[in-house]
Amino acid sequence: MENVENVIVTKNLTKVYQMGVVRVHALKEINLTVQRGEFVAIMGASGSGKSTLMNMLGCLDQPTSGDYFLDGKNVNSLDKNEYAEIRNQKIGFVFQGFNLLARTTALENVELPLMYDRYNRIKEPHKAAKSALERVGLTDRMNHLPNQLSGGQQQRVAIARALVTQPSILMADEPTGNLDSLNSIEIFSLFQTLNQEGITIVMVTHERDFADYATRIVEMRDGHIRRDWIIQNRRNAQADLVQYKANGSATEEIYEQN
Repeated sequence: MENVENVIVTKNLTKVYQMGVVRVHALKEINLTVQRGEFVAIMGASGSGKSTLMNMLGCLDQPTSGDYFLDGKNVNSLDKNEYAEIRNQKIGFVFQGFNLLARTTALENVELPLMYDRYNRIKEPHKAAKSALERVGLTDRMNHLPNQLSGGQQQRVAIARALVTQPSILMADEPTGNLDSLNSIEIFSLFQTLNQEGITIVMVTHERDFADYATRIVEMRDGHIRRDWIIQNRRNAQADLVQYKANGSATEEIYEQN
């Protein structure tokens, strides 16, 4: 049993894709530990393996070899149903695309994951969904449809949906890729608040400026971890928001709308 303070531990994690007669080594013996409460940014160029690693950590794909411990449990030893169960219970996902149902309110979108709660862990789904939306600052937008929300608000609904199952870890794959600068900073301000509350976050990004909102950066290249370091001068998203707002009336108007 792994140390429970290590929410993620990988040992020699390897992923090989067979493409015709060619074997592509997407991940090569990755050894990574993420402690509970960390905010880790995974960076790297296209083809570096960062998205493949995210898929492994998120239990969306299985490694070719090596071990992956999530909350102390070796997920490689699980069958397909147990694999899906640990993914649904332990991990919340936030993607670049918001993936909201167009004809469904914010509240109903957030409630959707609870339909798969076969063990009835969340006793009051409606109340839990409302609480998740309140947590991301959308108390007054619960009954709005996605097309009635700004891009930043839609992503906050997606974050609330990820949080509603009370996961051990939040996985974010380019979470601000479809947002402008202001809305991006607002999302990172929310991430920093959630992280301060104890949520472990692992995020893929190609933007170094955004990676500096994390507490640690893991840089990948050619399927390997090239560098792994703690950020000494972490950017404060809330302070950046104040500065961004002060830069001009146009920015101020956008800020007030969101």
